Amino acid sequence: MKRRYPKQPIVGVGAVIICDGKILLEKRKGEPGRDKWTIPGGLMELGEIAEQTVIREVREETNLEVEDPELIDVVNNIIADENAKIKYHFVIVDYYVKLKGGTLKAADDAAEVKWVKFDEVENYDLTKSFREFFQRNRQRLEKLNSCP
Repeated sequence: MKRRYPKQPIVGVGAVIICDGKILLEKRKGEPGRDKWTIPGGLMELGEIAEQTVIREVREETNLEVEDPELIDVVNNIIADENAKIKYHFVIVDYYVKLKGGTLKAADDAAEVKWVKFDEVENYDLTKSFREFFQRNRQRLEKLNSCP
């Protein structure tokens, strides 16, 4: 399925990982949102359920192992071109996950990964969809802790 100018929405996932008042953010390598910050995540593969996708994507992008996905929110990311034609349309299912192990390292679609204090998140050049998600869910997120 092509990402640019799709015939239907594409389903993806995002992973909320929080430790000691910091959330894990990644800087995107590819479009849409190249060089912007968001949470780790990616697209579902055929035959995969969303909870499997979020665990796989975290491993691929951050080298971390996570478990117990818990649904937090669903985000729509629709981007039109200059002619108002839909260039990208993603439905992103965001999960809170618990950290199981691994050593943090940017890989796959992540140019960089880092732990960011909640008070500093909005100072980053965030994707529009993640900024909206963060503002809508911040109070809930601040009560979570993914670390064992």
